[in-house]
Amino acid sequence: MPARRCAALGAAVALVAGPVVLAAPAQATGGTGGTGGTGVTTGKGKANAVVLRTGLDVSLLNKSVNVPLRAALNEVRAPADADKTALTVELDGVDQGRPFTVLRADVATARATVDEHKAEGYANIAHAKVHVPGLPLLSLIEVQEVTSKAVCAAGKKPVAESNLLGTVTVLGKKVTLSAAGPTRVEVPGVGEVTLDLSKTRTTSRTAAATALELKVAVNPLKLNVADVQGTLTLAEATCEAPAEPVKQTEPEPEPEKEGVEPQTATEPTTENLAETGGSSMTPYLAAGAVLLLAVGGGALVLVRARDRG
Repeated sequence: MPARRCAALGAAVALVAGPVVLAAPAQATGGTGGTGGTGVTTGKGKANAVVLRTGLDVSLLNKSVNVPLRAALNEVRAPADADKTALTVELDGVDQGRPFTVLRADVATARATVDEHKAEGYANIAHAKVHVPGLPLLSLIEVQEVTSKAVCAAGKKPVAESNLLGTVTVLGKKVTLSAAGPTRVEVPGVGEVTLDLSKTRTTSRTAAATALELKVAVNPLKLNVADVQGTLTLAEATCEAPAEPVKQTEPEPEPEKEGVEPQTATEPTTENLAETGGSSMTPYLAAGAVLLLAVGGGALVLVRARDRG
């Protein structure tokens, strides 16, 4: 009996210890982890401003000479900050070869600024006189002060505004401008000018403001010495808002269902292997267990034979 108990105990110990001895080192496989992140993207805005812009066609000497008058005073553009304060603009070749001064002003400022949050255009002109060829002594228009401003902030409604302060004189006549529509000024023997006051427009991301826009048709005494046709703009500002920052976030994990425990990639233990048998070493463990069982059985048979003998 002592021998039988010893052999049975040895077989049981072998069956329990075998998997531990033969098990390969556990390795964690599959599954990757990481932390969520947030990104922000922005787009640049734009801004423009100009004190004076002319789009005039000047015909001299019964239209034998045509000179396009395309001039701009203090025109600035941004994304980078910019400003100009020149007080005169001249045109060459229309006054018997001498420079011709189109505009003189005490104040003439144009500024355009853009950053990641806002774009802004600003134009201001004060005590200004505009001349065109053929009228060297008579101003086309005189203004005390005009200002235009356009502001476009990201995510906000753009704003455009123009202001006209003081009197306005057109072809020697003081005029009262109306916001309801164009104002027409006609001077016999000189010509006519049509003025639009404070034109503004906005969209969801843009704004534009023009203090004064003139449509000009001048031919003094119809002598065809200087026939001037076209448009002239005073104090114009425009802007386009930067794109509103958009946060780009990783999708949220789906909520866990009730009764289902979250699965994680962890290093398997010997207990897990024994319970599930989930390992590439399972066949070897089974073979070892069978071998140990056979050895224990053989020892038991020998003991019994020895007792019988």
